[in-house]
Amino acid sequence: MDGLEGAELCYPQLQNLSCSGVMRPRVEAVLLYTLLSSVAVVTVALNLLVIISISHFSQLHTPTNLLLLSLAIADLFVGLLVMPVETVRFIESCWLLGDLMCALSYIVGFTLTSASVGNMVLISIDRFVAICYPLQYPSKITRSRIEVSVCLCWAGSFLYNGLILKDHLRQPDRYNSCYGECIVVINYVSGTVDLVFTFISPCSVILILYMRVFTVAVSQARAMQSHITAVAVGTVTVTAKKSERKAARTLGIVILVFLMTFFPYYYPSLAGQDISNDASSWALVSWLLYFNSCLNPLIYAFFYPWFRKAIKFIVTLRILEQNSSQANIL
Repeated sequence: MDGLEGAELCYPQLQNLSCSGVMRPRVEAVLLYTLLSSVAVVTVALNLLVIISISHFSQLHTPTNLLLLSLAIADLFVGLLVMPVETVRFIESCWLLGDLMCALSYIVGFTLTSASVGNMVLISIDRFVAICYPLQYPSKITRSRIEVSVCLCWAGSFLYNGLILKDHLRQPDRYNSCYGECIVVINYVSGTVDLVFTFISPCSVILILYMRVFTVAVSQARAMQSHITAVAVGTVTVTAKKSERKAARTLGIVILVFLMTFFPYYYPSLAGQDISNDASSWALVSWLLYFNSCLNPLIYAFFYPWFRKAIKFIVTLRILEQNSSQANIL
């Protein structure tokens, strides 16, 4: 009886067709809204700092940072568009935003997720070429090629998820049993395709490339130790290699965190099950996946001195000074 006392209809005017839900206690709802909204605000703020930093300062206009910019844009939209909707979905017992928003919320969320995965693959390729083929890196990894790759990544994400969720977009309420639900189910076949193209294949590419990067980086470090004395030109070359290895290590941590936060989401497909937001573990799994968007800029702040310097420029408004884009922050 206690559970039924807090129950109410999602649409009281449709008593025979409306879903009924149990409302959370007011204090619990307020605490959850405060916590999850704070995560969304921090995610937006941190990724906005990354975007402003890379866009403003000329020294940061490199192919690698262009990939970080694309990743930050995906993470920004996760905090701006996905997290607020998921907050309401998690806390409220009824879906009151309509069928269209139900369909769009998943398409946007899945598209941003796929774009993040694609950016991770591009970052891995960039680090692989930088470490394993340093002399060929400037000619192989150019700004124009990175721009084309990023555009293809985003366009492919939109097209791919549009195909995966086309039935849900055409009929958003196909899995709803009553008014007030927003349920999406990706069947085993589509889930398996999604698992292969969005998780297994990209992760395999990432792991293989980073294993190669790690092997070459270790061999380079040993070679450096055996050449203590070097001419001035050689010293510049060694410094550049150190910088590349440090970037590879930092981005390796980003990718490791990415794998840890994405794996629970794809576990049902690995276990041969349908993926459904009606599952009891969905809230935890989805928020863990989206929380990755908040962790990425924190990793940059911890490992990248240029990001910390850029934040100081932005916070102190020195970024508004004339020629501030030419400042030395590396």
